Amino acid sequence: MEETPSRVLTYGGEQIRVNLVPRARPGTTLRIKVHPALRVEASVPDGTTEADLEKALHQKTRWIWQKLRDFRAVQEHATPRAYVSGESHFYLGRRHLLKVHHQPNAPETVRMLRGRLEVSVQDRSALRIKKLLELWYFTRAQDVFRHRLSVLLPTTLWVTTPPALKLQVMQTQWGNCSPGGTVTLNPHLVKAPRDCIDYVLLHELCHLKEHNHGPAFWALLERVMPDWERHKARLDGMAEMMLQK
Repeated sequence: MEETPSRVLTYGGEQIRVNLVPRARPGTTLRIKVHPALRVEASVPDGTTEADLEKALHQKTRWIWQKLRDFRAVQEHATPRAYVSGESHFYLGRRHLLKVHHQPNAPETVRMLRGRLEVSVQDRSALRIKKLLELWYFTRAQDVFRHRLSVLLPTTLWVTTPPALKLQVMQTQWGNCSPGGTVTLNPHLVKAPRDCIDYVLLHELCHLKEHNHGPAFWALLERVMPDWERHKARLDGMAEMMLQK
């Protein structure tokens, strides 16, 4: 995704970056949201003056700082994964219990069986189990993303040639679109519900026509996915769990 315009607030000796998301809806209220992944966004309607923007951000600065503090406190108490039987792992928006089988003389495999992720491993080490799961997720992501892209392309009439699709683990993005038209997706996105995957794909496909986050971009996204905000909010709310290591 293209770099988003932003403002930097200062409170309690801390600098807080607020990403500005233009909205093609004049007269609506400027909204500020703090996400569990510690990202702050202001949804700015068309016609908002610089003075009104600064006033709204100033009024919300303390609230933003408090929300960030609360989310950081939750993260500090999050238990890192141990990769043992009984843990839950996401796939397509659903939790699946992990079941580890220690089989020194059998091939190492990962499969989904009756709602569980069954891992057969020769060496019962957390690092090895993690690597096997990462490979499984990557392979599944390739298949799921290609299929969803083929389903969505008929709705994006401005895309005349299917874009190149690649996977790359990213720390702060679910996807991006290069100037040359390559769509890159985070393989962790396969842990999200299909509608959330479709939202990210459509977001990037819109960038093939509109290269920045201007009003024309948001109008195009709204045309192909009128309820995109709901899926984005759901994805943001799950981000911490899906990216947990």
